[in-house]
Amino acid sequence: MKLYYRPEIDGLRALAVLSAIFYHAQISVLGFKVFQGGYIGVDIFFVISGYLITSLMLKELKVNKSFSFLNFYERRCRRILPVLFFIILASLPFAWLYLLPSNFENFSKSILSSVGFASNFFFHYSGLEYAGIAGMYKPFLHTWSLSVEEQYYIIFPILLFLIFKFFNKYLFQILILILVISLLFAEWGSKNYISETFYFIHSRMWELLAGSLLAYLEIKKESRSESKMLNELLPILGMFLIVFYIISYDDKNIAPSIKTLIPIIGTCLFIWFSTKETLLGKIMSFKLIVGIGLISYSLYLWHYPIFAF
Repeated sequence: MKLYYRPEIDGLRALAVLSAIFYHAQISVLGFKVFQGGYIGVDIFFVISGYLITSLMLKELKVNKSFSFLNFYERRCRRILPVLFFIILASLPFAWLYLLPSNFENFSKSILSSVGFASNFFFHYSGLEYAGIAGMYKPFLHTWSLSVEEQYYIIFPILLFLIFKFFNKYLFQILILILVISLLFAEWGSKNYISETFYFIHSRMWELLAGSLLAYLEIKKESRSESKMLNELLPILGMFLIVFYIISYDDKNIAPSIKTLIPIIGTCLFIWFSTKETLLGKIMSFKLIVGIGLISYSLYLWHYPIFAF
């Protein structure tokens, strides 16, 4: 079983990171914030990450009947930590120059929490509202999403391995059940506990699991959609749902909820039906777009400290 490189997914990564960057840049045209829902770029990243990581894990489990946790976590550390450490080191001189002592202390705490993949907890318990004015001046606020993703990578491989080993027959049903429970937490929490719902993994897991379910179906079937018509039309519909959310939803919808299904379904449609041979797949596979997607992690980590300082 071979996993093929899909350049159109790197194109989708480019859309995700640019929408998040432009949202934080607060770009306006005639007083209208063009990317007022651009924060959804992070949620798109979650779906893509769930899809790619689960594809690799299920392939290894299916072929080898085992899974190397050591190799998995080593690969994650090699990908994530060097860039993160470099940006931290690059930010320290500016923080020393421009931040007051109390702010520098909080900045240092945010660095430690980001390295420990716990910055989502740090910013929540600091009482920091993500879309608020104060959040614009926290150079590492954006690492909350990195923490959520890495917490998922700690929990999910163990969970998937145990389910695969002991309840493999019901793997798909169990993943759907967890997804539904997480989505219900998100919907309920978006009305009652907005900060916890935004920052914590229990209400974000469903977005990553959406990608994981796609990976399961693809590994199970050893293919995706084979309908040429659906492969042409449904990625366009998916992209419409994503772009519609980016340009029409504002900060009032920032906590994940049932409404977040709009771009998540759009992302799933694109991942499942797009290929590099379809019209939209060819567009999203342009070298420039793919190039942005390939450096999307670095772009995401760099942009917020630059804006904040």
